[in-house]
Amino acid sequence: MNKKSIVAVVGRPNVGKSTLFNKIAGRRISIVEDTPGVTRDRIYAECEWSGYYFNIVDTGGVDFDEKNAFGVHIKEQVQIAVDIADAIIFVVDGMVGVTDNDERVVKLLRSSKKPVVLCVNKLDNKTAEQNALAEFYKLGLGQPFPVSCTQKNGLGDMLDAVVSHIKKIDAESILEPERIAIVGKPNAGKSSIVNAILGEKRVMVSDIAGTTRDAIDTPFNYNGKSYILTDTAGIRRKRSVEIETVEHYSVLRAISAIKNSDVAVLVIDATEGITEQDVRLAGIIHEEGRPSVIAINKWDIVEKDSYTQLDFQKNLMRDLAFMSYFKSIYISAKTGKRIGEVMGTVTEVLATAKKRITTGQLNTVILSAVGTTPPPMVAGRRPKFLYATQVSTAPPTFVLFAKHAASVQRQYLRYIENTVRKSVDFAGTPIRILVRDKEEEKV
Repeated sequence: MNKKSIVAVVGRPNVGKSTLFNKIAGRRISIVEDTPGVTRDRIYAECEWSGYYFNIVDTGGVDFDEKNAFGVHIKEQVQIAVDIADAIIFVVDGMVGVTDNDERVVKLLRSSKKPVVLCVNKLDNKTAEQNALAEFYKLGLGQPFPVSCTQKNGLGDMLDAVVSHIKKIDAESILEPERIAIVGKPNAGKSSIVNAILGEKRVMVSDIAGTTRDAIDTPFNYNGKSYILTDTAGIRRKRSVEIETVEHYSVLRAISAIKNSDVAVLVIDATEGITEQDVRLAGIIHEEGRPSVIAINKWDIVEKDSYTQLDFQKNLMRDLAFMSYFKSIYISAKTGKRIGEVMGTVTEVLATAKKRITTGQLNTVILSAVGTTPPPMVAGRRPKFLYATQVSTAPPTFVLFAKHAASVQRQYLRYIENTVRKSVDFAGTPIRILVRDKEEEKV
């Protein structure tokens, strides 16, 4: 399978990188706000232009102010993005003109020896465009492309220049990667786990809760397969997050990442135990039908004499009784202990979520369960099960055809689910069991 080229969007803070990124991606991915520094890490999106397929990556604004607590981290992330990119879009502010910081960023880009397309943003009228463009030739990056992201002007010409620097690949040869969402409360160690899995510093790590503000996608390969690892903003209780703030949108992105994922890794801080918020997140994952891995992080600093893994597991089983199928691992992102179990368990539950069982095996299991414990009568009617079939995977979904299907109680369906799970290993993934009247069956 062919690998997509990577195009990095680079520039100093507040020149419109994230707005440009969202316009090219065709949807609102990066959080856009007038506050400089909203984007701190790298954020990926899959794009297509004129038959060229590529990944575009948004980066934090390069800030040379030593007072900026995240400035060094942001520059590291930008440097990594530049290193892995096949082409670079350098965004400048056409209304401000060339700044000292722009020239310092250009030095960084020249050292990469990568092709650079100069995007002069915020030129919303022809007069401003004519007056501004001449100044940007002195950056030595060739032709500046005038763009207005708000009005979508000039994007086509700029993108034509970008794709001239990347290879064209056949859409049918592109293997769609599976998406892994890393979710949890603030400061649970999500970004540290991402970096440990990838074996390098891909996302910013800090002791300051809320360092990750966007849902950050990182493509990578594991055992020859393609994945996208999504590090998400820490999700606090709803009442703790003010509406219309950057954090509010960060939380919405994190929840969206769960919905768009193929598997979710819920990171729990072992030093805090299982909290109400951890249970809420597990509930979201369960309701969305996503296979999951519960990663108990920071296990290296838990006092084992007073709190054992068996104790923690019992608490998990109590608090996550609604998803008793969960798979848990005990790790330390800081020391790397058992970090290899994360991807091993992720691939295991992904395979389980795609598992199919034959109609014959399914009916043998379910009809045996019904024969052992018949469904209770409701309003003088007892449901009669006729046969069952698996209709889909991810999550595995089964339809039971019966007479008087409306009389089947939820508690009895849980009994059927437990019976199926005892016969077939569906650990790590929810399964869905639907009941239909025989008369409703569509031929």
